[in-house]
Amino acid sequence: MVAPPRSAYLHIPFCHKRCFYCDFSIIPLGDSAQAPGSPGINSINAYLDLLHREISIAPRGPALSTIYLGGGTPSLLKKDELGDLLRNLQRKFGFQDGAEITMEVDPATFVENDLKGYIDIGINRFSLGGQSFDDITLASIGRKHNGSQLIEACNWVNDLFKEGMLRSWSLDLIQNLPGLNLSKWLIELEKAVKTEAPHLSIYDLTIEPDTVFGRRHEKGKLNIPIESEAQKIDFVTNRFLKSKGFSRYEISSYSLPGHASRHNRVYWSGSGWWGFGMGATSAPWGERFSRPRTIAGYKKWLDQQGSQFLERTLFKEKSKPMPLDELLMIGLRRREGVHLEELAKNVGWTQKECDKNLELLHKFWLNSLNQGSLVRKNGRYFLSNPKGMQISNQVLIQMFLWWDSLN
Repeated sequence: MVAPPRSAYLHIPFCHKRCFYCDFSIIPLGDSAQAPGSPGINSINAYLDLLHREISIAPRGPALSTIYLGGGTPSLLKKDELGDLLRNLQRKFGFQDGAEITMEVDPATFVENDLKGYIDIGINRFSLGGQSFDDITLASIGRKHNGSQLIEACNWVNDLFKEGMLRSWSLDLIQNLPGLNLSKWLIELEKAVKTEAPHLSIYDLTIEPDTVFGRRHEKGKLNIPIESEAQKIDFVTNRFLKSKGFSRYEISSYSLPGHASRHNRVYWSGSGWWGFGMGATSAPWGERFSRPRTIAGYKKWLDQQGSQFLERTLFKEKSKPMPLDELLMIGLRRREGVHLEELAKNVGWTQKECDKNLELLHKFWLNSLNQGSLVRKNGRYFLSNPKGMQISNQVLIQMFLWWDSLN
């Protein structure tokens, strides 16, 4: 039996504008997003009504240990609007003592007093979307803030953290952006460490087809680091942050001791979670489901639901976890990797199936093992750091080929 979910994600889709690399499910509102009587305010109110409806018709479950308000830009909402959502979620499920409640914030959308207001409603961890400290880079990727605003925002958040008003906070950066080279990236890392953020999320730039960057890349007009340079940048990132006391506990996540994101570890461990909102993905009983990515589609889907219907279908308790290939894909992102036989038996494989199929997977992975990008120890497989984590896709491709051969 799959353990009931104890985590929830709420999607707040609003942004001032869409960044050039972004293909998330968002609603750009423009610069007048928060002006009284503006179309932006009307869109926010209409969406919040839908989000409250979805929470209210979900079946009850155990008290939540992690809650994540993501987007989009949750900090475009007023504290009372976010507080109402948290209260609704708490009425439905309850919150465990010591629950981690994270909120994504954008440097262009708040001042210090706003942060204190978010803390007043229960937020105890902020994830600050910085992406870069360089003004030219920020403009080139479509961000609204500049480097000075980011540093000021980091100082505000860190002051609250030092005063004991926050349990932790995280800063997001993107490596391998257009125009970036190793020397420029080292400056970014030095500035990131100087903020004293106890957690850093360092994402690789992903080129998505239906984005500004996707269209530029297709035309050969996106000046991003070549693969060998990108691997050097990742190697330097890992070495530099390790020298500053950070541990790489997941491919894109570095933290000082005691500051790993509990919510993110839910995703990478294969545990279930609730998801609410337009475009949100949930996996309450192991089976993933993504809601429509437009507000019209989300409203239509929600109009078709009812508490009985949801309990019969989307939220029906499953007797099996995620498929094994998904568990391997997400588990290999973690520092500790995966124990193949344990995972296989958890999804119902017999010992005979384990012996036959996992030995075959080992053969598919033999090249990666010999090259040192994948390591096997006591039945557990994990990506080496940094080499394996740099080329994780190669290991995953071999795993998917093995999976296809079984099916």
